[in-house]
Amino acid sequence: MTALTIVANIVANEDKIELVKAELLKLIDTTRAETGCINYDLHQDNENPAHFMFYENWESRELWQIHMGNTHLAEYMTATEGCVASFVLNEMTKLA
Repeated sequence: MTALTIVANIVANEDKIELVKAELLKLIDTTRAETGCINYDLHQDNENPAHFMFYENWESRELWQIHMGNTHLAEYMTATEGCVASFVLNEMTKLA
């Protein structure tokens, strides 16, 4: 199995920053306990507080895909519907 790195950039609507932040924080403990999760780290941009970034490492793409189908992510999507200006996800492979 090849490890997978995920970089997910989430930009909240200016009037929904605190709501999106609270919902993103709710994902952390549950996700970190999932099989295959190596790390799941949330960052907030120092210059633009509406910009959040998850840096994640997973044992395999298959285990990450199980994570993507879990209930807590569906609950996040429902709670933040209409609150996110953009979401960009990159699946990456560590080279060195």
